Amino acid sequence: MHGFAETAAGALTLEHISRRFGETLALDDVSFSIVPGEIICLVGQSGCGKSSLLRIIAGVDTADSGRILLGGIEIAGNGRFVEPEDRNIGFVFQDYALFPHLTVEENVEFGLKKLPRHQARERAAMVIARIGIEALAKRYPHTLSGGEQQRVALARALAPKPRILLMDEPFSNLDRGLRERVREETVTTLRALGTTVIMVTHDPEEALSVGDKVVLMQKGRVVQISTGYDIYDHPNSLYAAEFFCPFNKIPGICRNGVIETALGAFPAALDLPEGSPALACIRPQAFRLASPGEGLPARVVRCSFLGEIEQLAIEMEGVTEPLQMRTTDRIETRPGDHLHLTIDPGGVLVFPQG
Repeated sequence: MHGFAETAAGALTLEHISRRFGETLALDDVSFSIVPGEIICLVGQSGCGKSSLLRIIAGVDTADSGRILLGGIEIAGNGRFVEPEDRNIGFVFQDYALFPHLTVEENVEFGLKKLPRHQARERAAMVIARIGIEALAKRYPHTLSGGEQQRVALARALAPKPRILLMDEPFSNLDRGLRERVREETVTTLRALGTTVIMVTHDPEEALSVGDKVVLMQKGRVVQISTGYDIYDHPNSLYAAEFFCPFNKIPGICRNGVIETALGAFPAALDLPEGSPALACIRPQAFRLASPGEGLPARVVRCSFLGEIEQLAIEMEGVTEPLQMRTTDRIETRPGDHLHLTIDPGGVLVFPQG
């Protein structure tokens, strides 16, 4: 592991980054910073500006306003622009972008042209060994599986000892089972090396599981920056809440610090005006089975057994649309069955309506 510590040197700071493409404001006053050794996940719906931001950090595109500092040194902004090859920023692309005519070791050596030949070979060999792809060194990209190509792309990006590593949807081309395994191996390696990482993903679960911090974006703006736990448990908007978990949205009225709905009253953490309309957002897993005669009556409309969980669509009095319920209990229901349910208040979030 010795010799990789330089990957942790320096933090990145973005200050008021904006970028417009014609009439489209792709990035709108984006500011945040990343500390050495931290992994940040940029997440949001397609077109929210995630990849545009990576391109500006890498230097392959320029912002219309704002500035970027790497290790406290300005690399873009105020008339200054450091060329991409001089930023010492690594990039792992979604399609890996390996050179098809080069072997694995030649791909890894590609970014080491500033080093003497023997040093480049030594450095490439060390990175290849650290990533665990020695058996692939003489092979060409077209002979590799998707997971192997991803590891080669990672090795090539780490070889020049980047100050920061950018990853654009690095696992999206892999099948689900392989994606989880390669992701775990990659993140374990990056943490062991102390690498500073910004990773773009469209997958909420991936962002929550990988990022030390999650940066949620919407229409070019940063909506919320927090740890995975905090952004999931305490989203600051309905958009943030729904991005990370589906909800049953029940209208109600706020009075005396609670929201009154057809399914009961729930605490409202937000300070909403007295008598104002609001939404009680109930997580599907907040429903609990109750004994007959207790709780709220419900009728099963649809049910799906998904292995670890059962997912139900249920009808409840006073609610026009079927509600979604997820449970790890083996209830083995059928459409038409009747249940009695309680709702865990901890699984209910309240937001203004409209």
